[in-house]
Amino acid sequence: MIRAILVEGDGTASHGDVSLVERWRKSTDSYLWLDLQGEPQARERELLEAFDCHPLAIDDAHRDRHPPKIEEFEGHTLIIYRGIGSFDAELNFVPQRVAFFVGERFLLSLHPDTALSLDRLYGAEGERLLRRSPEHVALRAMYLSAGFYLDSLLQFENQLSDLEDGLVEGGDDALMRLLIGYRSRLVKMRRVFNYHVGITQELTAYDYAHLPRDVDETLHAINDVHERFERLHSLTQMYYDICGDLIDGYISLSSHQLNITMRLLTVITAIFVPLTFLAGIYGMNFAHMPELGYRYGYFVLLGVMLAIAVGLIWLFRRIRWL
Repeated sequence: MIRAILVEGDGTASHGDVSLVERWRKSTDSYLWLDLQGEPQARERELLEAFDCHPLAIDDAHRDRHPPKIEEFEGHTLIIYRGIGSFDAELNFVPQRVAFFVGERFLLSLHPDTALSLDRLYGAEGERLLRRSPEHVALRAMYLSAGFYLDSLLQFENQLSDLEDGLVEGGDDALMRLLIGYRSRLVKMRRVFNYHVGITQELTAYDYAHLPRDVDETLHAINDVHERFERLHSLTQMYYDICGDLIDGYISLSSHQLNITMRLLTVITAIFVPLTFLAGIYGMNFAHMPELGYRYGYFVLLGVMLAIAVGLIWLFRRIRWL
C-alpha cells in the first residue's frame, strides 16, 4: 500500500498515492510524505532511487535484522528504528522495522506491516506537522511509537505489583516461569530502547543537515523523543531488576522452606538414631546377654528409650529447632 500527503506552499493539503509525486516535483515550496507499507522491495527501490536515495541507505532499509541507526547522506538522512506492530500488558510485543528517508522537502517511510504510530499520524496531525517540515513528521512518529511502549509498560507495572503480592502469599513454579518469561522480554526491549537512546543522543549531539538543531522547534522535538526513549530504557531496566529481585526472593523462600524441612528431618533422625542403636544391641542373638535374664529388663529398656526421646525433644525445643 502506498499513501501520500502533499502540502502545497499555500498550506493546502492533499491525500493520495504515488501520483502526488509529480505535483510535488513541479512545486518548489511543497512538502511530501510518501508512506510505503508492505510494497515489494523492487518497487520500493524504484521509488527510492527516483528520489536520489543512496544505494547503501536503500540496502540498509531493506535489511530485515538491521539494528536501529541514523546516518546522513548527501541528499537525505536515513533513520532506522523499531516501531511497534502490537503490544500488551503481558509484554508480548511485535516490533516493526521502520525506515525514514528525511530530505529537505520530502519524507519517505518504509515498513513491511502496519505501524500504529504512522497510522495515527496519517491525517490532520500529519498535515499539520508536514506544514512545518518533513523531519517533524518523522520525530513525531518516533515519539508516538515510544508512547505505545510506555503505555503498555505502565500497565505492566500493575501486573508486577500483583506478582509481588503473589510471591509474599506463597509463590509456586508457575509464578517462577512467568517471572522468567517477563525478564526475558524485558531484556529484548531494553536492547531496542538502548539503540533508540543512542539515535536520539546523536541527534542532540551532532548537527544533521535535515534535522537541524539550530531550529528551536526541531530541537524541542528531538529532546522530547530522547527523553521518552530514555525513560523507556530506565523503566525496562528497573522492571528487569525487580523481576530479578522477585526471582531471587522466590529462590530464597524455596531454600528457606527446604532448610525447615531438612531441619525437621534431622531432628527426627537425631531422636531415632539412639533408639535404633539400643534396639539393635538388644536385637542381637547372643547366648549370654545378662539383661535378657532380668525380669524387668524389657520395661527398663523402654523407659530408657522414652527418656532419651523426651530429653532430645526437650533439647531441640530449647534451641528452637521444633
